[in-house]
Amino acid sequence: MLKCYSYDIVCQEIPDEISLAVNISGCPNRCPGCHSPWLWEDEGREMTEELLASLIDQYPSAITCFCFMGGDAAPKEIQRMSEWIKSEYPHLKTAWYSGRADIPENFNLLCLDYIKLGPYVEALGGLKSPTTNQALYRVLPGGKLEKCTII
Repeated sequence: MLKCYSYDIVCQEIPDEISLAVNISGCPNRCPGCHSPWLWEDEGREMTEELLASLIDQYPSAITCFCFMGGDAAPKEIQRMSEWIKSEYPHLKTAWYSGRADIPENFNLLCLDYIKLGPYVEALGGLKSPTTNQALYRVLPGGKLEKCTII
């Protein structure tokens, strides 16, 4: 089960998009130096279709993307929720910020427009660092990945 800890409108996570970023609790990665260690705990509201709709409907013309921030403990739920968003809000793009090193087995990438992969390694920095181990990808037709740059 996914739980929504908090959310915000953000402009830097996905290039050229205004995203509704939902912070998901219960992170199993426990990256040393994590900027959000409170998300390690299992707290917040259960993410249901009703909750997603209520969040999205608050910003009908303000957002262009829905971004799952975390959710590594339940990738099939990320996939299911993203597929639901695509069916109910076809104008929205979907993104997943994952701390996993690789795409989960049997995960349908076509439910996403963007995916960020890679655990946070403090010495290497985040996505804006030239030495980072993390990467943001655009999901192309057929499930091919194109690396994006965050400036």
